[in-house]
Amino acid sequence: MNDIRRTILWVIFGFSMVLLWDQWQVYNGHKATFFPGSNKPVAAASAPGASSSSVPGGVPAPSATVAGVPGAVAGASAVAVVAPVAPRERLVVTTDVLKLTFDTEGGSLLQTEFLRHVDMADKSRNVVLLDDSKDRSYTAQSGLIAGAAGGALPTHKTLMTAVPGARVLKDGEKELVLRFESPEVGGVKLIKTFTLSRGAYAIAVKHEVVNVGATAVSPQLYLQLVRDGNKPPGESSFYSTFTGPAVYTEAKKYQKVEFKDIDNNKVDIEKTATNGYVAMVQHYFASAWLLGDGIKRDLFMRKVDTNLYAVGMITPLDAIAPGASKTVEAKFFAGPQEEKMMESLAPGLELVKDYGWLTILAKPLYWLLDKIQSFMANWGWSIMALVLLLKAAFYWLNAKAYASMAKMKAINPKVTEMRERMKDNPQQMQQEMMRIYREEKVNPMGGCFPIMIQIPVFIALYWVLLSSVEMRNAPWVMWIHDLSSPDPFYILPTLMTLTTVLQTALNPAPPDPMQAKMMWFMPLAFSVMFFFFPAGLVLYWITNNVLSIAQQWLINTRMGVPPQFNLPKFK
Repeated sequence: MNDIRRTILWVIFGFSMVLLWDQWQVYNGHKATFFPGSNKPVAAASAPGASSSSVPGGVPAPSATVAGVPGAVAGASAVAVVAPVAPRERLVVTTDVLKLTFDTEGGSLLQTEFLRHVDMADKSRNVVLLDDSKDRSYTAQSGLIAGAAGGALPTHKTLMTAVPGARVLKDGEKELVLRFESPEVGGVKLIKTFTLSRGAYAIAVKHEVVNVGATAVSPQLYLQLVRDGNKPPGESSFYSTFTGPAVYTEAKKYQKVEFKDIDNNKVDIEKTATNGYVAMVQHYFASAWLLGDGIKRDLFMRKVDTNLYAVGMITPLDAIAPGASKTVEAKFFAGPQEEKMMESLAPGLELVKDYGWLTILAKPLYWLLDKIQSFMANWGWSIMALVLLLKAAFYWLNAKAYASMAKMKAINPKVTEMRERMKDNPQQMQQEMMRIYREEKVNPMGGCFPIMIQIPVFIALYWVLLSSVEMRNAPWVMWIHDLSSPDPFYILPTLMTLTTVLQTALNPAPPDPMQAKMMWFMPLAFSVMFFFFPAGLVLYWITNNVLSIAQQWLINTRMGVPPQFNLPKFK
């Protein structure tokens, strides 16, 4: 029975690793390996009433004239006949936290550089999220489509005029305004106004639609993010995280979709809503278009071109009479996945920081970690303090588990002698083992349950540390300058391995040689993985190991079972 107890503990440990790996796959946007869900193929979303068959004049529409807008008419073709009001140019705008590059073609946002976040792959540069370069394509676009009425309207391909104004947020200023005006297309002018605020990663974007024609118009406004399907530069190949589009609605909550599912037309998302957002997500950073609640919108994801994908929303505008205008207020977010900041911007936006199936545990753990860090001002010490608090919270559960192990260790010589004596009679050996357990008042399963119920908590903490952007470039002590990167000298992983070996050696050695090998092989194999993990994760596990060893040592001593190291015997 002693062997059964150990076997069950290893099964629990192994099963928890299976669950962790399975949810890791889901977190990365892949299908679950062991518990796959069903994805029902659906057709790509279409703009309500929009015509995709032809442009004005009966000329067949190109296949991707308005990239990413389902069913949009070929606005770019129509714009070609409008005389440009100014040469196309790129405008660079800078605040205290952002350096943005806009294009006068459509007033699109081409590049976002985060001035307070250093690129992990090249410390001499800042992190760039949106980027329109020869190696990457990731932009934010918006424009108008005509809907059922057909015809051309200003799109993200329309050449606009940038209104002269400040391009740098100066000291003492709180806001910087950038304004683009389109020429008249189809009797409509589109005016985009971007308002950037000090310290903010969210930009207020106002779309003013002016009817300068002779008849009423009912246009539709689209907001979209278009990016390639490549992983972010510098992404770890060992523990890659999810990169791709996502939507949020109150009805279906947070839904992320892998690029491969878009390729295979397996997108199953909410199609219409009056709330929520669309986003592009990657490790630590995200971008999103946000519309206010109560505004009807159609949501879409689609493939625009080879290795180019779009996620967006289309909102219909009420009929606009000649000489009248209609304004739609939106927000565009591009920045780090800082939980408190995202919570303040829109309901559910913090979910782009994806904890997976253990969100219910991970969110309070992050909250507690953040509170500790506000006092300690060091994320490394905060991680250690959080593990200490968790060990204190689970002290009595662990005490029962270690007490049960100590009792088993105390009677282990008697059990070993009995097994050797009765090895030729397994049935009698099992009966005798149960008699010993009854007489000694030992429950061989006593150490399993207390350990099992703690596993979800520590897996949730794992996801908190893996997902938190605050760990990026956060120093701890001496050689650890970035808790989100592996230890450059492998000192922490080596200590992790040593503490794992010590903890394993403190447990009673199974009499069965095969079980003894498994008892050593599994934790050592698990330790090897930590040589590739971020330093913050390794630090958390070392702290947990050290505290577990100390508690086990203390309980064994109190129970009169002297701690001893049981080294492996593989002969």
